[in-house]
Amino acid sequence: MKRSATALWKGSLKEGKGTLDSQSGVLKSTPYSFVSRFESGGETNPEELIAAAHSGCFAMALSGVLGGAGFTAEKLEAKADVSLENVAGTGWSVTKSHLTLTAVVPGIEDSQFRELAEKAKATCPISRLLKADVSLTATLVKQSNA
Repeated sequence: MKRSATALWKGSLKEGKGTLDSQSGVLKSTPYSFVSRFESGGETNPEELIAAAHSGCFAMALSGVLGGAGFTAEKLEAKADVSLENVAGTGWSVTKSHLTLTAVVPGIEDSQFRELAEKAKATCPISRLLKADVSLTATLVKQSNA
């Protein structure tokens, strides 16, 4: 199974503008910019999307782990705080993603809940992606002089 999204950027880093489109159509010409990424603004940014993906993936993974242990959550509220930092010598990097979880799970003891939450954090596909190798295929399209 593969999922995809497309980014289109036009212009310089600080003055340029971009849009994001997702395969499902949920993101359709969704704007993003330097301001929305490094300052503030009403547009999205890559780190916000990583945080949404991580929190959603973790909540689903935990639901599955809980189910495997015989529990059903009434509510799992997961928040991911993704840190984008300017690291000396390497430039801007996503340095961490911190998950905060509030849950209602009938019948579970606190120690077992924490153990299962740690297991879900470790096995969540987005948690694993944040440690993954990244590959690249790059093609330069040269404009004709016509």
